[in-house]
Amino acid sequence: MQVLIADDHEIVRRGVRSILESREGFVICGEAANGREAVNKASQLHPDLIILDQAMPILSGLGAATEIRQLLPDVPILMLSMHDGKPLLDALRLIGTQGFVPKAECAGKLLEAVDAVLRGETFFDAEPSPCIGLSE
Repeated sequence: MQVLIADDHEIVRRGVRSILESREGFVICGEAANGREAVNKASQLHPDLIILDQAMPILSGLGAATEIRQLLPDVPILMLSMHDGKPLLDALRLIGTQGFVPKAECAGKLLEAVDAVLRGETFFDAEPSPCIGLSE
C-alpha cells in the first residue's frame, strides 16, 4: 500500500508515517510540505492513498484535494486537521474526500479511518465542535 502524506509540519508527517508503518504492507512513497507539492507528487507517484492536512501553505488541503480528485479520481483522500465543524466536513464531502480525522484524535483513529477508506467506505467520525470553523 503506497501512501502519500502531506502536512506542513515535519513532526506531524513523522507521526503519521510512524503510525502507518506500524502496519505491515504500508509504505510511504512520498511526503509533501504544502498543497502544491502534494498535487505534484500525487500526479507523479500515483499512490494508493493520500493523507492531506487541511491547512497548508501555497495551496490548502481543500484546494489540493480538489485538484488531486480531478487527476486521480479513484485514489482515496483522507484529510487531517486541527479544526473540525460542520462547514469543514460538508466541504470535504463536497470535494470528494473519503474521510476526516481530527489531529487531536489521529493516534487513536488514523488506522481505523485508513481501513475504512481503503474498503471504499467514508470515515467522518468526528464530533463537530460548534465554535470551530474552516479557518486555521
